[in-house]
Amino acid sequence: MNELKQGWKSRLDDEFKKDYYLKLEDFINHEYENEEIFPTRENLFTALNLTDISEVKVVILGQDPYHDVNQAHGLSFSVPQSQKKIPPSLKNIYKELESDCNCYIPNNGNLTKWANQGVLLLNTVLTVRAHKPASHKGKGWEKFTDRIIEELNKEDRPIVFLLWGNPAKEKLKMLNNSKHLVLCAAHPSPLSAYRGFFGCKHFSKTNEFLINNKLSPIDWQIENV
Repeated sequence: MNELKQGWKSRLDDEFKKDYYLKLEDFINHEYENEEIFPTRENLFTALNLTDISEVKVVILGQDPYHDVNQAHGLSFSVPQSQKKIPPSLKNIYKELESDCNCYIPNNGNLTKWANQGVLLLNTVLTVRAHKPASHKGKGWEKFTDRIIEELNKEDRPIVFLLWGNPAKEKLKMLNNSKHLVLCAAHPSPLSAYRGFFGCKHFSKTNEFLINNKLSPIDWQIENV
């Protein structure tokens, strides 16, 4: 399971040898062999491989992957271009982008463009059983992704962390590097978006911080296909 780009590989190599990860690997291999699991095995580390550690400018934390067919492809909140139905949380992200940055709402939910600009779209749990949300919670992924967050926190350069919802906000205690900007808001889910996600202006605040630190801003506009 540890096919990673060199930057992440050098930081995480020792993690793959730990007891918890070996148990996780056995569990995940068994799940892939016996159940329908999302994302596909080849997309397991897409977030890390599209945005190597040296390229990360922004981190957007999700929870676990989408659990329906043709949704999860290894990036938090994102779905493949072939998926015509945009998930509700992503619809609300697009609404906030329209309000905050004057982006039009696109006809697809593929956020690969963000990943290619240095936005790490990381779920705290990297797999899920089909149609069973949170089915791989507590199996070990959280320890692995905490290590990723710890490595990013150590980086001696400005990074923006966007923490949406209470599970993401639990990572606040790990983020103590004064070079970074940490922004918190409600989750963009329809259940909570009106309790502080809408109007948070995280996208413009992110770009303002990047520009102030002489980094190129993120082009948040996802184009129509």
